[in-house]
Amino acid sequence: MKNITNVYEAVDQNKFKSFLVIALFIVFVVGVSWVLTQAFDLGPGFFGYALLFSGISSLVSYWFSDKIVLSLSGAREANKKRDFTFYTVVENIALAAGLPMPKVYVVEDSAPNAFATGRDPKHAVVCATRGLLDKLNRSELEGVIGHEMSHIGNYDIRLASIVAILVGLVVVLSDFAGRSMWFGGHSNKDEDNRSGNVLAILGLVLIILAPIAAQLIQLAISRHREFFADASSAKLTRNPEGLAQALVKIADDKNILKSASNATAHMFIANPFKIDTGGRTRGALSWVAGLFNTHPPVEDRIRALRAMQ
Repeated sequence: MKNITNVYEAVDQNKFKSFLVIALFIVFVVGVSWVLTQAFDLGPGFFGYALLFSGISSLVSYWFSDKIVLSLSGAREANKKRDFTFYTVVENIALAAGLPMPKVYVVEDSAPNAFATGRDPKHAVVCATRGLLDKLNRSELEGVIGHEMSHIGNYDIRLASIVAILVGLVVVLSDFAGRSMWFGGHSNKDEDNRSGNVLAILGLVLIILAPIAAQLIQLAISRHREFFADASSAKLTRNPEGLAQALVKIADDKNILKSASNATAHMFIANPFKIDTGGRTRGALSWVAGLFNTHPPVEDRIRALRAMQ
């Protein structure tokens, strides 16, 4: 019973941390938007255009996310006979999670990795590499699939799209404000008073720093959702060690996923470029550099999973 209690506590803690970061991000975006529109007199029209521009681009990516990612990854639909274990594990985990059976795909690559995509549980896809299917035993595979099904059940694709819209809003507004300042725009104060106006000075700082800060917060949210999916997987499988051991094997494997790109790296269970694996493969990666990673260090994830037992 102690093990199950710890797993539930881990899920609740990760859920709270994720929602806290998301709430702070929304406050940040609202604050930045207000300062920029007020400092440079952009008006509601500019705000609406920025929201529309970032919204359309993000929503297109969200709606067609499965097709885009599967195409970029070179994935093919799994053969039920050849990939029987994979198929049945996905089926069992989906049943345990109370989710529809997703489509099952395979990437023919020796690097062990996996990802989930799709705009909602009814249009979900779970994909694993051949390396993952060959190198993991059943309990380890269950841990990985539990992680990916948790992303689906937690609507992380939808959340990522909403966060992308907010980041895009900050970036576009900052760009508008910069152009307004340099190419004939004006603030809501007289030109003679601009240098002494606190709001204008703050606006100038935000033009430079707000887009960077927004993207750093976006990455932080991504890292928190990985911890949340790990804890949710442990809750589903009742076996946190299965996922922990799977992450050990993924981290220790030297193969780099050939079809991975910067656009899709955040979707995999572990960074396919091996830059956040931690421990023996992490090297001297600094804390500052870690802020720019889509995934938390694998060693931290393994430690958190093993603390649940």
